[in-house]
Amino acid sequence: MPLPFLTADRAFETADDVALPFEDRDRWRRPYRPGPCRVGVAALWLLLASYVLFAAVIIALTGTVTEAAVVFGVALLVIAGALRLLRVGVWVSARGLRQVSFLVTRTVPWEQVVVVRTVQQPVRWLGLPRTVQGQALMLVRRDRAADDMPTLMTTHNADFLARLEAFDRATDAVEAWAAENARG
Repeated sequence: MPLPFLTADRAFETADDVALPFEDRDRWRRPYRPGPCRVGVAALWLLLASYVLFAAVIIALTGTVTEAAVVFGVALLVIAGALRLLRVGVWVSARGLRQVSFLVTRTVPWEQVVVVRTVQQPVRWLGLPRTVQGQALMLVRRDRAADDMPTLMTTHNADFLARLEAFDRATDAVEAWAAENARG
């Protein structure tokens, strides 16, 4: 079974002139690997969930079933949060560009995308209010004003903190998807 999250770092053949070497272009895929910060936090959440599940078993054996069910429900919420955290990012397919955040998912069809470009600007550090100078991948849409461009990813988010080469590869991949699908 192929692992789709490994496709972003696959070495391209020099003979290939295709920028997007995927066999199923209708499948949603992230054109980069999740960053170590995001994976580390999700792993810690899953570790916490294992302790909470163990506590649910102990409570089920010694306490009431209702209390055990509540603790088991909390463990399921922590597991769901960890899995959702791993899905956060930018996803692309032949249908459009999808930006997945922790609570909201936005999909923009390629017909509405004018250009996807990298700009130098102040960006949030790990999504916190503190800003630092960095690069951001911006989406320009047909139906939005120029000053209302959503930021897709930055050099200082959980996927690309201290990984500038990975950010460059990811932005190149997303820009290639946009250019390929804008042509029709």
